[in-house]
Amino acid sequence: MDSANIFDHNRVILCHFDSYSAASVFARYGTSVLAPAPLPEGASASAAPTDITERHAPDAVMEALIAQYGCAPADLTHANGFQEWMTSTAGPIRIHLVRFTTLDAPRTVIEPHGGVFKPISEMRGTPMIEMNLLRRAFNLLMEGELTTPT
Repeated sequence: MDSANIFDHNRVILCHFDSYSAASVFARYGTSVLAPAPLPEGASASAAPTDITERHAPDAVMEALIAQYGCAPADLTHANGFQEWMTSTAGPIRIHLVRFTTLDAPRTVIEPHGGVFKPISEMRGTPMIEMNLLRRAFNLLMEGELTTPT
């Protein structure tokens, strides 16, 4: 599948968790925490669709993310326990949670895309639908679901 089109049906929350200090930060682009673009207007939370296709596959999303951001594959891990879906006029959108496994948050990777890393406490102004996603991601981090690469 064309990596440019993969993000029509997927969005990614990028995070970094420092297992030494337990500090967690999330990538933010303007007011959105979703890469490579915010949700379409009118998107809303939904259950997973019954027709999940390869365009929603974590491996395809990871490949597209690595190509777009120029990351080393070993620097990223996909949180398989994060199963969030949105619906829009263009169809279902899967939200993926991806953690950088680098020693420090790789600011230089997201800066060219307009991103900065921030703790959840500095996310005021983020749309409520995205804040709800971010809370679920944060809970997974704090429960230890993402503290070691999978």
